[in-house]
Amino acid sequence: MASRKKADNVKVVIRCRPLNSAEEAKNCKRCLEINGRTGEIVIHNPKGDRDGPKSYKFDQVYDWNSQQRDIYDRAAQPIVSAVCEGFNGTVFAYGQTGTGKTFTMEGVRDKPELRGIIPNAFDHIFNTIDESEGKQFLVRASYLEIYMEEIRDLLSKDQGKKLQLKENPDRGVYVKNLSSLVVKSVKELQHVMRVGNKNRSVGVTNMNAHSSRSHAIFVILVECSELGEDGENHIRAGKLNLVDLAGSERQNKTQAEGQRLKEAAKINQSLSCLGNVISALVDGKSTHIPYRDSQLTRLLQDSLGGNAKTVMVANIGPADYNYDETINTLRYANRAKNIKNDPKINEDPKDALLREFQEEIERLKSQLDKGGKKKKKKKK
Repeated sequence: MASRKKADNVKVVIRCRPLNSAEEAKNCKRCLEINGRTGEIVIHNPKGDRDGPKSYKFDQVYDWNSQQRDIYDRAAQPIVSAVCEGFNGTVFAYGQTGTGKTFTMEGVRDKPELRGIIPNAFDHIFNTIDESEGKQFLVRASYLEIYMEEIRDLLSKDQGKKLQLKENPDRGVYVKNLSSLVVKSVKELQHVMRVGNKNRSVGVTNMNAHSSRSHAIFVILVECSELGEDGENHIRAGKLNLVDLAGSERQNKTQAEGQRLKEAAKINQSLSCLGNVISALVDGKSTHIPYRDSQLTRLLQDSLGGNAKTVMVANIGPADYNYDETINTLRYANRAKNIKNDPKINEDPKDALLREFQEEIERLKSQLDKGGKKKKKKKK
C-alpha cells in the first residue's frame, strides 16, 4: 500500500569547484558567473559569443567557495528526511571527470567540515532514529558498482561474481543476490562503506589522479514500525540511493589508452543512455522510455520519472579550457529539472524484514510462555 503526494520535479543543483593547480599553471581563466541568490549561471565562450553568453537557471547553484555542509543541508537533507518517513529518495552526482563528484558525495571522512553527502546522511538517519519515540527502526545497507556494464557487489567476498538485474511488481527493479547488511549505528555504516570502497574500480588519467572507473551506488533501506490508530503495527520502508557516477571523458584530454580507454567508452555509453532517458522523459512525445538500454538507467528507473524524490548534483569546473564539457553538463542538467516523479510513501511492503523480525519475536515469546506453563503444571 502507498499514500500519494503530488508530482515532484527532479531537483537540480549545480556545484562548481575552484580552478585546480593544473588549470592555473596553464593560465586558464574562469568562464562562468554564478549567482547563488537567483540560482543563475552565465557561461562565456572563450572563443567569442556570437549570440551572447548562455544563461541557465536551476533550483540551487554553488560557486567555488561553497561548503560541504551547505550542500548537504539545502540539497540532500530534505531527501534523507523523506526516506526516514517512508519515501524512496535518490541523490546522484553527475559531471565531467575531475569536477569533484566523489568529493561532493564522500568528501574527507576524518574532517567533519569536509565530509560529503553520504557520511552526513549516515549521521542524519541515526539522529532521526535516536530522536524518535514510539517507533521501531531497522536499517540495512548495500553497496554496488557498475563496471564495464557489469554489476558487482562491493561487499561480497567474491569480487569476480557478476550480479543480475531482476524485476517484479512488488519490488520493481532489483539486483538479485546483492548483500544487504543490517546496521545499528553510524560506525557500522561507515565500516560498510570502507569495505566497499576498497573494492571499487579506480584509475589514473591525465584529468584525474583518482578517477572512478565505475558508477557506484550506496543503498540504505530504512524500515519504521509504528502502532496505528487501529491498534496494529504499520511499517513504512524508505530506500535511499546515493549515487557517485563515473565522469564523462574525452580521450584527447584524458590520454586514456588500453583498458582505461575501454572503461571510458563504457562510461560514456551509459551516460549517453542516461541522457536519452532524460530527453525521452521531458520531450512530451516519447511513448517509450529507453530504461533498458543500460544497467545504470534500469537501476535508476524509479529515480527518474518513478516513485522517488530525486536530487541531481551536477558538478562542473570553471576553466575556459573545459568550456565544451561544462556547457554540455549545464544543458544535460537543464533538461533533467523538467522530469516529473510521483513519490509515494511505501506502507506495509510485503518484503519488510522488520515485520519478519517482529513475527519471529512473537513466535519465540509464545514458545517461552508455553514452556513456562508446562513447568507450572509439572510442579503441581
